[in-house]
Amino acid sequence: MTKNQGSAYVVCGPTAVGKGTVLKEVFRKGANLWYSVSATTRPARPGEIDGKDYFFVSNQEFDELVNSGEMLEWAVVHKIHRYGTPRKPVEKAIAEGKIVILEVDLDGARQIRKTMPEVKQIFIAPPSWEELKARLIGRATECEEEQSRRLETAKIELEAQGEFDVVVVNESVADATEKILHILGISE
Repeated sequence: MTKNQGSAYVVCGPTAVGKGTVLKEVFRKGANLWYSVSATTRPARPGEIDGKDYFFVSNQEFDELVNSGEMLEWAVVHKIHRYGTPRKPVEKAIAEGKIVILEVDLDGARQIRKTMPEVKQIFIAPPSWEELKARLIGRATECEEEQSRRLETAKIELEAQGEFDVVVVNESVADATEKILHILGISE
């Protein structure tokens, strides 16, 4: 008896749109889901755990991962830090029949579209630009300069939402969670 092949889904969206919050709910409610932990060169935020939230690596370590072909995708985000998806764990989870969630930025989504065209791509959008700004400022995890940099990146990301297979507007965490569970083929 052979095990069913898994599937993978890219989830992308601008800063402060609530990707992390929505995905935590998706994982709480869904079965057989596997979250791809990204590697990053940015420092950990308060409460983040290495290996659980991200693999926090030095620039040199990141270079070694890229040069050895061990990244499925990688990108410079907000013009300063690099993020990437280690390839082997993703391929292993798919082979084990899991539903893989890849939370990446716009450049990463574009790279995956080339390297794994079968992956369905989901864009999480805010209800409005004003709401996105309010969420970013309200979370108070970045200085004003970083907020400004993130909002410039968000404008570019929002303009690209038409590149995705489906757009989910995050008006409420519950509604966005239900829509994503439906896309994944998981019903409560």
